[in-house]
Amino acid sequence: MAVDVSPWFQDCADLAERSVSERARGLEGSQILKIAGEVDALIKKGAKVANFTVGDFSPRVFQIPDVLKQQIQAALHANKTNYPPAVGVPELREAIRALYERDLALSYPLASIQVGSGARPPIYGMFLTVVDPGDIVVYPVPSWNNNYYCYLTKARGVAVPTKPQNGFQPTIEDLAPHLRTARLLCLNSPNNPTGTVFSADRLRAICDAVLDENKRRRAVGDRPLLVFYDQVYWQLTFGDAKHHTPVGLVPEMARYTLFVDAISKSHAATGLRVGWGVFPPWILAKTQPLIAHMGAWAGRPEQHATAALLSDPSLTTEWMAGFKSAVSRKLTRLADGIQALKAAGKPVDSLAPEGAIYLSVKLDLLGRTLKDGRKMTSDDDIRRLLLEDAGIAVVPFTAFGLPYDTGWARLSVGAVDDAEVEGAIDRLGSLLDRVL
Repeated sequence: MAVDVSPWFQDCADLAERSVSERARGLEGSQILKIAGEVDALIKKGAKVANFTVGDFSPRVFQIPDVLKQQIQAALHANKTNYPPAVGVPELREAIRALYERDLALSYPLASIQVGSGARPPIYGMFLTVVDPGDIVVYPVPSWNNNYYCYLTKARGVAVPTKPQNGFQPTIEDLAPHLRTARLLCLNSPNNPTGTVFSADRLRAICDAVLDENKRRRAVGDRPLLVFYDQVYWQLTFGDAKHHTPVGLVPEMARYTLFVDAISKSHAATGLRVGWGVFPPWILAKTQPLIAHMGAWAGRPEQHATAALLSDPSLTTEWMAGFKSAVSRKLTRLADGIQALKAAGKPVDSLAPEGAIYLSVKLDLLGRTLKDGRKMTSDDDIRRLLLEDAGIAVVPFTAFGLPYDTGWARLSVGAVDDAEVEGAIDRLGSLLDRVL
């Protein structure tokens, strides 16, 4: 008979508090996942919700390329199920090196490439490698999860608010006051949550300032200012938008740039957990043991499959064209619908979609009252109104670190079909008709 241990977990509030570390006690869960969990609970109860919250892909709407399925199965049949090398299987590291040379015109040595189980372990490993407790980490907001990595490494996070007229991308004028004291500068393009990209001129100006600051530091023997460049969405740009990298624009930035990347978003493969970092070799040499101690590598079958995927772009030419077209179509239809509502005098606006799977939408409802008397006093009020009255689930920019309410929110199209997009536009229009 099994021992029921449940009684021993009762009346343990004092023990629970004393059992965990100070760091664990203070760590908050993701606001994005909290909102997504609330939406999932409503859907399970039978509510009809167009779920624009998750930065993920529903397999109902988007499937991974066939080559990934086939190569994972082939690796399993070949019994490739033991530990992979902690730095990544050689075939995948070489495929990543070739991808960057072929598509980004960046030629890196293999000693710069670290594979991980998605992008998060390379990000966390990089933070642990270059940031000491008390170091200053500068990052724009809204942005994804920089505040949590600062907390985990006991860094001093400096959040720099950005402006919609700049596509919520930071300018050198925004960042310059903070660079002299910073240890790490975090940048992301295409951006999560905004779906916008850096222009070449704006990114080059930031790179020039970083190099000037590092020349000053080198002359006095100070540690360099490093740039974490999250480009997980770089293969998803649309229209005239182009992806640029610090190293591609200013080659000397190779000394100071820490790339993080993955197939998660570029190939709708979030659950396969294959990502990588591309760092200066002397930094990767210290990051690799951290990844090894965490055991945070991707599975061997998935690594071999990703190597095949990246090595031969012709295997996914048709799939990628269809995938990008579908993402772009949904974003464009959503943006066009928002702009049509704006043209009709409704209190709503959006930025043009440039990349990733996100649309930035402003719901200009703060301080406004509905016909039933409800007043919108916060971004969360607006979020709940959309969810409860229109079946539209969004994530406000306050969940991405923006420190004040603005009415701006992220809408992700990875888990909605075309009919859900159309229905959401119609319901949003009806809801806005009820605003005084």
